Amino acid sequence: MAQLSVSKPVESTPKKPNGVQRFYKQIDLQLMVIPALILIFIFSYIPMYGILMAFQDYKIGRSFSSSPWVGFKHFSYFFHSPEFGMVMRNTIVISLLKFFIGFPAPILLALMLNEVRRMAFKRVVQTITYLPHFMSWVILGGLVSAMLAVDNGSINMLLQKLNFIGQPINFLSLPEYFWGILVTTNVWKEIGFGSIVYLAAIAGVDPNTYEAASIDGASRFKQIYLITLPSIMPVVVIFMILAIGNLLSAGFEDILILAANPAIRDVSDVLDTYVVRVGIDNYRYSYATAVGVFKAVVSVGLLTIANFIARRSGNSLW
Repeated sequence: MAQLSVSKPVESTPKKPNGVQRFYKQIDLQLMVIPALILIFIFSYIPMYGILMAFQDYKIGRSFSSSPWVGFKHFSYFFHSPEFGMVMRNTIVISLLKFFIGFPAPILLALMLNEVRRMAFKRVVQTITYLPHFMSWVILGGLVSAMLAVDNGSINMLLQKLNFIGQPINFLSLPEYFWGILVTTNVWKEIGFGSIVYLAAIAGVDPNTYEAASIDGASRFKQIYLITLPSIMPVVVIFMILAIGNLLSAGFEDILILAANPAIRDVSDVLDTYVVRVGIDNYRYSYATAVGVFKAVVSVGLLTIANFIARRSGNSLW
């Protein structure tokens, strides 16, 4: 008699939930995000309608529909302005200085704090370095101005005591000192707060990895180079992408406060201060919007390029 073969039922692979199913599965989390999305839509996307001013000759009292269209006239004025080269040079140089000096500073501080074993000393250092971040630029600028003052300024007094200078130097009035003062002040203000993220990333590294490396004879520097840095590299790459996208944001409040002297405008005027000085103060709203649109377009391009390059390393924003 022929034996009857019983075929096994084919196991079907479970279907992946689609977007709608995932949304309802996480409905409690999605409801918490909705208020933030509404605020972003109201305050970030609806005002984008004002970009139309960059292509119009807008005046206060007129509506967008009644303002005459001028095309790229304001962009042409900006590109052919005699101050265009100076503003772009200052913006790029200050941004690059802040990037190459200010970006690695929190990483180095986080690595050093991670090696501190006395918790009391570690907390004191963290508190001292975090504190400037919570101070406004008005207060911090006043402190810097007082320290660099010609009369009874602590920096001038110290340099005179050490016989480095004979007469007090008016640091905030000399162009050759401005970039150094600006970058140093920014690092002082943000280094502590920026290190929080990297300390959190370092805390997530498996301690057993350090123990195995120590047994194999790896020194502390080798452990930092071979374990800590590769472990936090995804976080570093993400922040680096965001920093590159903001390269044209050289600063506004810090420059506006520290560069109050018109004598150093040739080295202190950047895109943001130029918009306020030439566009807003002179009621040239369309011109100011055109400069802002130019900055935004370039920033998006830099962000896209940086993300494309970082994607090859396996870490990217999208």
